[in-house]
Amino acid sequence: MKEEGGQNDNGWETVSKKPQRPHRVHMDHWQRYKRPPSEQEYSDEVSQGVNIDPSESELSDLSRACNKLWELDLNRLTPGKDYQIDCGEGKKVYQKEDMAQGSLFYWLSEDIFKRPTYARFCSLLDNYNPNEGYKEVITSEEKQEETAFIEEISRTAPIKYLYKYLVKKGVLSNQNYQEFKRMMNDLWFDLYGRGGTSRCSSAFEHVFVGEIKQRGEQEVAGFHNWLQFYLEESKGRVDYQGYIFPRRRGHIPDSETQLLTIQFEWNGVLKSVSSTLVGVSPEFEIALYTLCYFMGGEDNYVQLGQYSMNIKCYHFRDRIGSVFPIAEC
Repeated sequence: MKEEGGQNDNGWETVSKKPQRPHRVHMDHWQRYKRPPSEQEYSDEVSQGVNIDPSESELSDLSRACNKLWELDLNRLTPGKDYQIDCGEGKKVYQKEDMAQGSLFYWLSEDIFKRPTYARFCSLLDNYNPNEGYKEVITSEEKQEETAFIEEISRTAPIKYLYKYLVKKGVLSNQNYQEFKRMMNDLWFDLYGRGGTSRCSSAFEHVFVGEIKQRGEQEVAGFHNWLQFYLEESKGRVDYQGYIFPRRRGHIPDSETQLLTIQFEWNGVLKSVSSTLVGVSPEFEIALYTLCYFMGGEDNYVQLGQYSMNIKCYHFRDRIGSVFPIAEC
């Protein structure tokens, strides 16, 4: 077993930020995702018994549609069963001291990285330069990873519901499912300019991977995905510094909470406040944010299960500039 960040002969990467909480991520099968998409194996289509047809009430109410996606997230993890977090102590946004004695993630089941959509999502996270303004070079193998990821999630209930919803609302006029998948690939992975440099960013990179702004004082932009947080924390690149006190008293997060507002440093650069949905599947987040991009505005107040939130969505010309949840309590 190698030291932090190393990989042993069995294809396991051993990573640890805090010595008392080592994590192992099984990565050897991710190489298969770089093959041409037509040569890869995918999961079966979602069961016919799952209702993926939007109702009239959902078509007329974005919050209800988003909550339906929450109900359709059959791949969502269960706190205490699939993972455990330790929120530590709370703080106000302006407080600089580290209020967390250890990592946010205490453990995460190794089996999670064998789930197809989770594994394919994680394999994409190291395709980017985190420094904003540096032109991205996406190889042909990485493009194949992107296409195969969209193909994989397109077999799940949240993405099928999204497709049917957009068709019924007239957003996708006369598009078949193959054209829809190509649109999703373009929307999330096409490169665009940010920070004065062309082809240096994408919706996927900004929202899920994160970027470090280099102009003026460095700061972390984007980075709203819990899997990216877990992996970067495991490698010692993320330093969790505590949760941000909620607006209402009595709503203190605990190990069961799946909507967190937190503060952390990434590669030594501060993210003073960040919200993330913990334990949700990649297909759910892609579906949720795509739905809000097409059907909502900048502020989208929705209810997901027990959680009230605003899905903040910024358009960048005809692309997703940023999208993330903000807790409403």
